[in-house]
Amino acid sequence: MTTENFDVAIIGAGPVGLMCGYLGRLCGLKTIVIDKSDKPIEVGRADALNARTLQLLEVADLFKELYPLGKPCSTSSVWADGKFISRQSSWWDQLEGTFHKHFLMLGQSHVEKLLDAKLSATTADTNTVIQRSTTVETIEISNTGCLIRLSTGQNIKSSYAVGADGSRSFVRNLFKVPFEIVRPQIVWAVIDGVIETDFKKVPEIIVFQAETSDVAWIPREGAIDRFYVRMDTKDFTFEEVLAKINRAMRPHSLRFKSVEWFSQFSVKESVAETFSIQDRIFLAGDASHVHSVNGGQGLNTGLADAFNLMWKLNMVINNDAPRELLNSYERERKPVAHSVIESSGELVRSTKYSDNGTHAQDYVRGVQKHAGNITGMGIRYGTVGLVGTRVFDFEISKGDSKVRLYSLLDYAKFTLLIFGSVAFKMKLPDYINVIFIEGASPYENQVVLVRPDAYIHDVAPISEMDAMVKAFLTSNRNDL
Repeated sequence: MTTENFDVAIIGAGPVGLMCGYLGRLCGLKTIVIDKSDKPIEVGRADALNARTLQLLEVADLFKELYPLGKPCSTSSVWADGKFISRQSSWWDQLEGTFHKHFLMLGQSHVEKLLDAKLSATTADTNTVIQRSTTVETIEISNTGCLIRLSTGQNIKSSYAVGADGSRSFVRNLFKVPFEIVRPQIVWAVIDGVIETDFKKVPEIIVFQAETSDVAWIPREGAIDRFYVRMDTKDFTFEEVLAKINRAMRPHSLRFKSVEWFSQFSVKESVAETFSIQDRIFLAGDASHVHSVNGGQGLNTGLADAFNLMWKLNMVINNDAPRELLNSYERERKPVAHSVIESSGELVRSTKYSDNGTHAQDYVRGVQKHAGNITGMGIRYGTVGLVGTRVFDFEISKGDSKVRLYSLLDYAKFTLLIFGSVAFKMKLPDYINVIFIEGASPYENQVVLVRPDAYIHDVAPISEMDAMVKAFLTSNRNDL
């Protein structure tokens, strides 16, 4: 029986698990991603990347390959009585500090395939393994890490593990982490396909108002479109779903020339009681929180979990940060999970229940109310000042050209941004990059210490730069 050693073992090769593996690779961690499937998904599942995710993809150097594959979408429209009665995008237009004021409509399969290809590529410094067609049989935790027994007969020893294995998580269930699921009686059909219609196609999310609001049209990449149709029963046919769509979009009609995916899902909502098991195993994505798909928050929230967790593991494993730093993963991400459940739950219920019979308008008002979650730009770790907020993206001069700040950030390191002309002679550890920026910016005459996940760790007037940096270096770094 063979035994291999890794820094981090990741159970689950969905988008969250693959992202954990990829980010670990950027950080120089030796990781293994284990999954029962034999390849990434081909169709279906999540359908949108929000503005914050697009920024994080830039930090991870994935943006340029994914962005051209998708379709930008920033408008939510309401159709009733044969016409559009509202078309709104104000919550996107008002965003500051980003060049991506929209969703990128792109199927989950594209994200998985790119990450799988990145991790499967053989290079001289390859330190990540994807092991498919394999299940985890048991996990034992000790003072030094985890011993994982696989269906192949292998033993895996790892310092830490990540359970990113979905809403029916083996890892979560193995360690009996409470996960009380609420199941409102709301069942949806979802169809991806190529359509033929006399309705003029627009790159907008359209919510149809009839007796209720039980049909939504979602633009997708390429030639396909997606429809969500609330059926409220698990027993329905494709023809019944199509009839609801055609009723909602009267006087127009459509038919499907081809169907790529036809499925159903029941709304369920839950947050795991804990995201950490004995400070050695961490739950991420649907293994730690599940909720309605409304608002496109599932995939985005899970990817944000990965970006929050992996740099912390890197700091502990490779840079001698105290293990207490890992406690901040749950402290920061669990409130976000509860917030997402609240916002997505309000949206999905508005399609069925309305005091005034204005279901679709209620839905769009809910989108505006919860725009911070839906765009991803309202997520912050802290309640006062700039600390814990996302660092703004903006153009800076570099020689004769201009570049975006986010293109200069490195996920494997902190970044010390010095806005102004000042001497800096302090010797810094390798995990901190320094960038001098002169000229107009949102942070003039300040020094900003940015975490690897592009949130602000600390900020000070430039006159207090040395004191701020020394305090960071000499602290126990529990709150990195």
